[in-house]
Amino acid sequence: MASQESQMQVMDGANGASSDEPASKRVKLDTPMQDSQDAPEIQKTDRVKGVAPIKQEYLILAPGQTGAAEENAAMDDDAAEGRTAPNPSDKRDARDARDGGGRDGRRKKQKGGQNKEREFGTFSDAIRLCNSVAWTPEFSPRPCKQGERCNGLHDLRKYLKEGRRADLETFGGKCPVWETHGRCSSGWRCLFVSSHMQEIEREDGRKELVLTVDSTKVASGDDVEGDEAKPGVVNMVAPQVKVDLSRKKVDLNKSEAYLAWLGQDTERYRTHHHKQKGDEDVAKDYRAQYIEPPFKPSEKRRLYFGPETPTLAPLTTQGNLPFRRLCVELGAQVTYSEMALGMPLLQGAKADWTLMRAHQSEVTPPRYTPTSIIRDYDNAKDLKFGVQIAANIPWVAIKSTEALTRFLPHLRLVDLNCGCPIDMVFKTGAGSALLDSPSKLERMIRGMNAVSDDVPITAKIRMGVRDDKPTAQKLIERLAFGSPEMRDTAGAPGCAAITLHGRSRQQRYTRAADWSYIAECAALIKSYEKKSDELADTIREADANTLPNGGKMYFLGNGDVYSHVDYLDHVEKAKVDSVMIGRGAIIKPWVFEEIEKGQYLDKSASERLTYIEKFARYGLEAWGSDELGVNFTRRFLLEFLSFFTRYVPIGLLEYLPPSINERPPAYRGRNDLETLLASKNYKDWIKISDMFLGPAPAEFKFQPKHKSNSYEIEAEG
Repeated sequence: MASQESQMQVMDGANGASSDEPASKRVKLDTPMQDSQDAPEIQKTDRVKGVAPIKQEYLILAPGQTGAAEENAAMDDDAAEGRTAPNPSDKRDARDARDGGGRDGRRKKQKGGQNKEREFGTFSDAIRLCNSVAWTPEFSPRPCKQGERCNGLHDLRKYLKEGRRADLETFGGKCPVWETHGRCSSGWRCLFVSSHMQEIEREDGRKELVLTVDSTKVASGDDVEGDEAKPGVVNMVAPQVKVDLSRKKVDLNKSEAYLAWLGQDTERYRTHHHKQKGDEDVAKDYRAQYIEPPFKPSEKRRLYFGPETPTLAPLTTQGNLPFRRLCVELGAQVTYSEMALGMPLLQGAKADWTLMRAHQSEVTPPRYTPTSIIRDYDNAKDLKFGVQIAANIPWVAIKSTEALTRFLPHLRLVDLNCGCPIDMVFKTGAGSALLDSPSKLERMIRGMNAVSDDVPITAKIRMGVRDDKPTAQKLIERLAFGSPEMRDTAGAPGCAAITLHGRSRQQRYTRAADWSYIAECAALIKSYEKKSDELADTIREADANTLPNGGKMYFLGNGDVYSHVDYLDHVEKAKVDSVMIGRGAIIKPWVFEEIEKGQYLDKSASERLTYIEKFARYGLEAWGSDELGVNFTRRFLLEFLSFFTRYVPIGLLEYLPPSINERPPAYRGRNDLETLLASKNYKDWIKISDMFLGPAPAEFKFQPKHKSNSYEIEAEG
């Protein structure tokens, strides 16, 4: 192994640079620490499985402890991610309702596991300001729709004095949204409003409060207000569309026509093919009776996945817009929305349609190195952002796909989730339950392709439902060619890319991802392409109109990637086209930068604090700078920190490469800020959020998903 110095780039602050000190002094640790002078010396030992090899000078040892191996604080990522159905009586955030609970529905009696009944409190202004005056000059309010029945406040000066808390002093007291975009969509509710308001004396001597706008920064079309005024955000669906969906007034005509055909064809298939199973004459009779569907897949846009396109996985809760924006800035080339459920999309649910929003940085083309192998791919027309949905029956998948492609103008692809292990999803027949329903899955992919216009359809799968019964290989062949009976008549399903997570549904996160199995599947896909060539000029040749990417189906691997070494090793040895990164990106968002530069980056504590600050700024832009938006940003920043604080600086490690599945023993950083950023105590995370979002209101509550971060005994002040 090469020397550690040759494998990493040491950034500023690696040796406790003084630049970190001012920020670290703003907060006081809640995490109990032990003075290094009291720590006993230990001998360097061999690498212990599951334990991060911290250099001895940084270890914090309890009295009587002689080595790091005695404290393996391995966190159960299965529990940290949340995997079972919720209690219907739980009053929590809807996204937590999807992923709360202990494994297989069993409550854990020990301290480990899930905080199943998480609440985040309520946070709002003391007095609600009526929307009629929320964005207008003091003397020019809009007509109030509620009239005399309105229980909102219309007196602007009273609201600023009594109806809200005082302006925040973070970011120098200046509104980050206004500073960037020249206007603030939160209007008078903004907790930095004093930085973009003024009092003007009118001709009649009256003094009027008005909001200011920097015309040099405001883009054309940025004249809308409230929730529809999110600068730099695309795929904003009009409220009326969601209302029409909820009232079933949206005519999804392509889906209706295709589903009518599908029902007739299914009945025709049963009539002809099951008279005598295996009778070739009966099979020929069905082919003779086969009628083309009313909507054959149009010429889809070509996709490209390659070593240049490290991909950010779709992540529930953590994969929000501010986090994706940060990852794109650090080098992520493909991003996905958080998983949305098909039925709520069709019902016009605001929460699920909000997940479809993307930042303008996500609609730029991914990195691409032209080669002669790739045909008809236009990088200029490609973009980074795709969406992922889950559905349990074909008509839901098909109709929601048509709705997405009709109302979202900026889509790279629509990905069908066939791997989610969450009990709430699995027990309905969606997510990883589709792994045991290949016929249903094939019907979904075919139907989604038929109604998605030029937007490609992809799928994300796991190895199988059970550890002892991997099914991915057969499923991949079916997605590539279709079942034999359908292939002969309707061609291939048209799946443009498959991502394989190297774990089963049963395994969850309890063992390392199986990249040897991913490599086997990649080799099979290569053989499928050869097989496809052998089928040419025969009656079994798939219709060219049903083959994606000119006949190429891309294959991505997923699981436990934590560095450029992991990434490049899997691309080279497993022969995947690209790699999708999930937890590794939450812990270390600059993993994409490492991949691009091909080296380890020892980010200083001050640099990592900058990423936290950026998340806070991006959160205020996405969710608003009012009371609700600030604390929504705080909540998701804390969710991010629950993973981000797991990062162990490589300058503190005895050995490389680092592993995502290793947990560090108690250690101190190279300076106070680095120690703070390693805290497992969520109270310290709240203090970090206070640095950028001001003190949390008394009503705000936060608990991490995993109980190992919830201390029963509070440290002294």
